[in-house]
Amino acid sequence: MGFQPNWSNENTDLLVRTLLGLDNEEDVYRLLDDLCTVAEIQAMAQRLAVASLLAQNTTYNKIASETGASTATISRVKRCLNYGADGYKRVLNIKNPV
Repeated sequence: MGFQPNWSNENTDLLVRTLLGLDNEEDVYRLLDDLCTVAEIQAMAQRLAVASLLAQNTTYNKIASETGASTATISRVKRCLNYGADGYKRVLNIKNPV
């Protein structure tokens, strides 16, 4: 494995292996429903939406209006897009930093 985050441990390794082993959307929905609160799921989904809009050079005001995200959340996602581990870029197929 190339990328190893500093927060990796036996429990997070189990989580990653579990996510990789899911076969379909229903299994993902069921696991998320058991594993996370509704607020946690919605926060993660919101960050993905923010990253997608940032990649399209959408303004902060429009992103906030469309997603309900705070400017602090938008800034954090932008910082991850520019200086993070490239997770957003890889899953959203974003080629260039915003």
